[in-house]
Amino acid sequence: MAVAPKTEKAKEYSYLWEGKDKSGKLVKGEMRAPGEASVSAHLRRQGINVTKVKRLRASAKPVTEKDITLFTRQLATMLKSGVPLLQAFDIVGKGHSNPSVARLLFDIKTDVETGSSLQQAFRKYPLYFDDLYCNLIGAGEAAGILDALLDRLATYKEKIQAIKSKIKSALFYPVSIIVVAFIITAVIMIFVIPAFKELFSSFGADLPAPTLFVMAVSDFFVAWWWAIFGAIGGGLYAFFYFWKRSKKMQAVMDRLMLKLPIFGELIRKASIARWSRTLATMFAAGVPLVEAFDSVAGAAGNAVYFDATKVIQREVSTGNSLTVAMQNTEVFPSMVLQMVAIGEEAGSLDAMLSKVADFYEGEVDDAVEALSSLMEPIIMVVLGTLIGGMVIAMYLPIFKMGQVV
Repeated sequence: MAVAPKTEKAKEYSYLWEGKDKSGKLVKGEMRAPGEASVSAHLRRQGINVTKVKRLRASAKPVTEKDITLFTRQLATMLKSGVPLLQAFDIVGKGHSNPSVARLLFDIKTDVETGSSLQQAFRKYPLYFDDLYCNLIGAGEAAGILDALLDRLATYKEKIQAIKSKIKSALFYPVSIIVVAFIITAVIMIFVIPAFKELFSSFGADLPAPTLFVMAVSDFFVAWWWAIFGAIGGGLYAFFYFWKRSKKMQAVMDRLMLKLPIFGELIRKASIARWSRTLATMFAAGVPLVEAFDSVAGAAGNAVYFDATKVIQREVSTGNSLTVAMQNTEVFPSMVLQMVAIGEEAGSLDAMLSKVADFYEGEVDDAVEALSSLMEPIIMVVLGTLIGGMVIAMYLPIFKMGQVV
């Protein structure tokens, strides 16, 4: 029996079109289709006389987490104002400055128009909408409170985005200073110190030990600069490559980061804030506690709390209280455990978890401010010692020559 060969679906592209409807009114929009002829044919069937069709070029600008957060807030605001869902997608998509976001929203709108639920449409794009997002959307659709849950989801994403940006800003400053210091040091070693070396060769006297040491380091830099830069660049690339792709390495690095002297406590507070905020949002939306932990596990952004959440999920599913299960993991402070215990007894777990998240988000804010004020003098001292030490070492022979004269 002959089997009909499978036909691959034609690749679709985004097209902007303009035309006139039956009343002569100018209309325009965007459509995905295999070609311009398909766009024209589809619009003619709708009674539109097409005057212009233009294919949109693929944009290199990616869809970011900030874009999704902004879209969620805009969609929540429009639905609360009574704007129909499909019209809200049109308004947000056409008004967005990033063409990639506009195409994403247009594709989701098309799926909803063809009969898919909003949750099913979002699940087709796991790169942008995680399980937590889709679960909350599904709960909102089932309960008929999509606008309220979108508002809660937008608030959640805004809070998480704020914590991430604070952590990044706290880490960016010292890392950028270290990079600049290394570049300045390399320039001095490769270009400046060899000039001093030529000057000192005519002295005919013994040079001080610090000067000889700096000149030896400079000779090494000049001879092996390509190997030094290659080793550092290659090492950093390999480190981040395997960090992103190796679960085992991620777990090791997450544990090490929590043990760092200054940054460890900051990362711990941020992880607890995200963990609490996620669980509060899921529980308030009516998602069963055991099922909520599937989304909460990855939301903390740390392997230690991921493993702890899986342990909590198993213990809660076997009948233990949330407080006891959290206490057994030994990764949550006593204040968090007490707040959760009060929430369980009073039947207001989501409210208590939200208070915990608010408290630790405030702690992260204070820690970032304190860290910024602390890092500035430390970095100045380190840079002053490094650059000043090299300058003094190179000027010592000149000082000695002045004393002889």
